[in-house]
Amino acid sequence: MIVLGIETSCDDTAAAVLDASGVRSDVVWSQALHAKYGGVVPELASRAHAEQIVAVVRAALAEAGIDRPDAIAVTAGPGLMGAVLVGLAFAKAASIGWGVPFIGVNHLEGHLLSGLMEPVVDGVAVAYPFLSLVISGGHTTLYRVEGLGRYGTVSETVDDAIGEAYDKVARMLGLGYPGGPAVDALAMQGRQTVSLPRPRLARVGSAVDDMSFSGLKTAVRTLLEKDRGVAPADVCASFQAAVVDVVVDRVTRAAHVWGIRDVLVGGGAAANEGIRAGLRATGLRVVLPPKRRCTDNAAMIAHVGRLRLLAGQPADGLTRTAEARWAV
Repeated sequence: MIVLGIETSCDDTAAAVLDASGVRSDVVWSQALHAKYGGVVPELASRAHAEQIVAVVRAALAEAGIDRPDAIAVTAGPGLMGAVLVGLAFAKAASIGWGVPFIGVNHLEGHLLSGLMEPVVDGVAVAYPFLSLVISGGHTTLYRVEGLGRYGTVSETVDDAIGEAYDKVARMLGLGYPGGPAVDALAMQGRQTVSLPRPRLARVGSAVDDMSFSGLKTAVRTLLEKDRGVAPADVCASFQAAVVDVVVDRVTRAAHVWGIRDVLVGGGAAANEGIRAGLRATGLRVVLPPKRRCTDNAAMIAHVGRLRLLAGQPADGLTRTAEARWAV
């Protein structure tokens, strides 16, 4: 089964083609226009998706060497409603025009299962159950995955998502938007000279607490207000070390509690070098997608859609609606 994936949940217009052999094409058009506003402007994002989606889909089909797919998988939520509707409306129209089924996919499930597209670690195939960590600008959740559609939340942020905290720290330091890559790059040049809080760290084997990054972000602001001479690189290094400690703590505790060694990681913050290094150092079997597939992409949507269709889940009808909020 050859599946066309379409992703327009936020500020990346993406299309990809996937079949049993893997990803045949993966095209992403990123909306750089939001940088000057310091964040994504929903109305501008929706308009940009409408302008680019035809060209992006055509490019994905051409790269894959096909005229049309056997099925379409499209992000139906969660995300910016206007943005999601652009992709969903296009998928419905293409479904009618090509005479192929389409299925709405949860964007978070795409990240959650993205590691299964390349599921071998140290020569060992990843199998259920496993842990899946989704970390991005809007989401920070650790799941226990028992099978397709069988997900339990182990730990999640009670306030800021990881990517959100990075963006806010970057804004304090005048590093621009998006802030995650800038803070990550600067952290590699700095030293961990600043003491910052690590919420609820505990010994391995104890209960797995939820995560919190708002206090860490506030601690950085307080530090900058008190000491204007502190080196930005040292602030970034210290901030990133605190984030990594919290993430590694929750993952290793969950792995011990559940007796699970396989950990999949997805979401934009999974491209962060500090987080990747910290997770690799745990000794667990960690599946980290290529950086190009950490951020929003359509390959992960095609992947989930294909899995669900092959599992016998029915395709959607034209009454399928977009979901602004949609838990997996």
